[in-house]
Parts: sequence; structure tokens; C-alpha cells
Amino acid sequence: CLQCLTKNLSRYAADIKSLPPNIKDKLIRLMSRQGQITDSNISEVLHPAVESLDLRDCDISDNALLQLYNCKQLKKINLNSCKENRLGITSEGVIALALSCPYLREASFKRCCDITDSGVLALALNCQFLQIVNLGSCSGIMDASLQALGENCKFLHSVDFSSTQVTDDGVVALVSGTCSKNLK
Repeated sequence: CLQCLTKNLSRYAADIKSLPPNIKDKLIRLMSRQGQITDSNISEVLHPAVESLDLRDCDISDNALLQLYNCKQLKKINLNSCKENRLGITSEGVIALALSCPYLREASFKRCCDITDSGVLALALNCQFLQIVNLGSCSGIMDASLQALGENCKFLHSVDFSSTQVTDDGVVALVSGTCSKNLK
């Protein structure tokens, strides 16, 4: 019973590591919905074939993102904060994510206010299959982020940059880039 595992995670850590990927995916979804994935236990449930992580309800930081180094197949990550600003996710973590997960298609960082242009630049340069990026309320985001996304991510069709420091120059750079025909 997966519910039993989530309640006694530390007791079954060794057993969880040996579970097949399809069971780990179910465990990840269950734990994510309950906000139970943390920096200290994420490595126990991760596996190299994981394609999606919804961590919006989980209390994690850059330390969790650093543990994604074997998750080369990750296509979608949701780190949005639903209520208040998330302080533990910074550009350092986003850079590690970008270097580890080249096939990322969706990346959501709403209210991760410690992310800056350097993190988005790493995403743009290393994750060229990006289609959807949410940077809403990331107050450290400026024009350079949209310029990098526009120049490097030709499949990009949706970018939320509301409540950032992006100006008209950033918007012009984005819509003039390689993704201009795909933007919605």
C-alpha cells in the first residue's frame, strides 16, 4: 500500500529505492499532492526515467533540484508557489536543473522570487525544447531573460512574466526571436 509507505518513509527508505519506476511515479504523485516531498527524501523516490514533477505543494529548495542530476528524461517541473513567495529556489538550483534536464518542455517558477536572469539564461541555453515557462512574480527577472528565451527556444509558445521587471525591450526581444511564430 503506497499510503503506508508515505506515512513511514524513513523506515522503508531502502525498499523504496528498489521499487520499479512505474510504482515510484505513483508514489511521487501521491507524496506531491500531500506536500511530503522534501530536500531530504526526494532522492529516495526519484528515478532516471521520471518525466514530470509537480512540487508546488512541497517544501523544497535548491538542494532538491541538485538531486535531479540523473533525471535526464524530465520534461515538466512545477515549482509554483500557490500562496506566498518561495525563497529556497534560486538561480543556482535552476542552473543545476537546466544542466541536468535538457529535454525540459515545461518549467513553472511562479513566485520563486530568488530566480534571476542567470537561471533563465541557463534554461534557454540548455533546454532548447522549452514550450511553456512561468516566471510570474519572479521579481529578479528582467529583459535579459526574455531575450535569451527568444533567441534560443524556438518551440516556446507561452511565457508568463507578469509582475517581473521586464520592460517593452524584453517583450520586443522575445517576439523578435526564433519562437516568434509559436507564441500565443
